[in-house]
Amino acid sequence: MLGSGDHPKEECGVLGVYAPDREAARLAFFGLFALQHRGQESAGIAVANGHRVRMHKDMGLVSHVFNEDVLRVMDGDMAIGHTRYSTTGASVLRNAQPVFCQSLVGDIAVAHNGNLINTRELRAELEDEGEVFDSSSDSEIIARLVVRNIQHGPEEAVKTAMRRLRGAYSCTVLTPKTLIGFRDPHGIRPLVVGRLEHGGAVIASETCAFGPLDAQFERELAPGEMVIVGHDGIRYAQGAPSPRPAMCLFEFIYFARPDSQMYGRLLYSVRERMGENLASEYPIDADIVVPVPDSGIPAALGYSRRSGIPYREGMTKSRYIHRTFIQPDQPMRELGVRMKLTPLVEHIQGKRIILVDDSIVRATTTTQIVKLMFEAGAKEVHVRITAPPITHPCFYGIDMASRGELAAARMTVKEIERHLGATSLGYLSIDGAVQATGRDRDHFCLACFNGDYPIAVPSDVEARRSEKRQDVGQLAAVASAQRSLFDE
Repeated sequence: MLGSGDHPKEECGVLGVYAPDREAARLAFFGLFALQHRGQESAGIAVANGHRVRMHKDMGLVSHVFNEDVLRVMDGDMAIGHTRYSTTGASVLRNAQPVFCQSLVGDIAVAHNGNLINTRELRAELEDEGEVFDSSSDSEIIARLVVRNIQHGPEEAVKTAMRRLRGAYSCTVLTPKTLIGFRDPHGIRPLVVGRLEHGGAVIASETCAFGPLDAQFERELAPGEMVIVGHDGIRYAQGAPSPRPAMCLFEFIYFARPDSQMYGRLLYSVRERMGENLASEYPIDADIVVPVPDSGIPAALGYSRRSGIPYREGMTKSRYIHRTFIQPDQPMRELGVRMKLTPLVEHIQGKRIILVDDSIVRATTTTQIVKLMFEAGAKEVHVRITAPPITHPCFYGIDMASRGELAAARMTVKEIERHLGATSLGYLSIDGAVQATGRDRDHFCLACFNGDYPIAVPSDVEARRSEKRQDVGQLAAVASAQRSLFDE
């Protein structure tokens, strides 16, 4: 798909809204709009009115999937929503979320961000017990586990499911009268709770979803914790014991919006501190500090402040580049960076530049950007990256390539430097990245940087990743037929 390159792929965004005497689906729409960066393949909202749960979902951006006619008929004061980037299951309509299931005691819908690592085992068990699945996503497994115990009440059903799930999951669950949010025992993926001004609650992947809804941040859900929301109020319960927190460090480096807060820190400020630490670890004599827009901007400002080298924009980014299922040929792939980025020649011509970005995965896009800078007249291009070298794949909800595709798993830093054509290359250390967050290493999952997975990964999961990546390519045409996504 257009847009593949050096950045890890987005995960998913989940949302839950309880808004007494208000249109919850409409609020969910605006909340999802704020979470669009976490997934652009599909979007969906399920709404409850005390008697039933109904849902609308489709392939595409939030603004493509929903309009006034759709929202007008989605009545109810509770809703959950989802924006998807597929990490388990192909990018087709049947895998869009929320997942909807019916039971003898009522309908439920589930939205999930993360990735289970015992999917095959759970699916086989459930199929042996008579379950028939409608999709290939691991999120449907969560929904069906909840449904199988819903007669004991939503809270107990979620707790029972949590005891069987292994991997990363931040979820929202909707029944006709109850909204629940819950987070895996390591807290790998984020989930936060806010309060609406006139009563009610919001559950979201990030605090950036609160602003459009005029909600006030209350707190993050702790690892293994759940929040239960209903007409009788809001309460918290521990759904599963937590061995240790292991928040994904990439949320701080790249994934979450810079205006979100995690671990009590504004991510824009965290990324500025990462840039400052990068300047301390890899100083260089140069004329200007140039960010790769937009993700490199805070770190470039931090690098400039610490080094004393002036900050200057060296390229502009098109705001109209979105995902598409139209498959580009090889020449078009090579032109992908030029479609997105235009150098500001007068700013960089004849200059020694420090080029700051958040990550290198395959080293394809960064190579093209370095080439673009030299073609625009840069005298030297010193690449500085705020993510430590990515040497291992993620199995907890980030699609960042298999290990054989990772540049830092195949090459030394010097070899990557030569591959990029850069004058020099420096990665921020793990300690430098962690220090910028204000927490210590024990609070994070660092597996993609050091191979230390907080949850043991079964040996067959890597093989399933390869199968999934092949499925995405094979089914892209099907997805396009279901709903064409064209760049605006």
